[in-house]
Amino acid sequence: MKIARIALATALFAFGVSSVNALDRRVRINNYTSYDIIEFYASHTDASNWQEDILGRDILPAGSSVMINIDDGTGYCVFDFKAVFEDGEELEKYGNNVCELAEFNYTE
Repeated sequence: MKIARIALATALFAFGVSSVNALDRRVRINNYTSYDIIEFYASHTDASNWQEDILGRDILPAGSSVMINIDDGTGYCVFDFKAVFEDGEELEKYGNNVCELAEFNYTE
């Protein structure tokens, strides 16, 4: 009986882990400002620094959107966002649950 309970607990734990890892972490980033976003960062909340610029050599023009897969392989759902605009302004937004968030808007 004890072995059956351990096996059941192990199976439930494995199901829970695979469910969390299978969550959709794609978020549409909407730039509803009049400035291009020239850099965009998404780092899980326990990271000690910003990860690499997701846009790389690309930009997110004013009035445009882009779908970004924010899955960094850690299993985290909560990320901090940082956008750097062409005029030098930086906006940081903390605690975004990318497992539940379908869109994120930058507005003026």
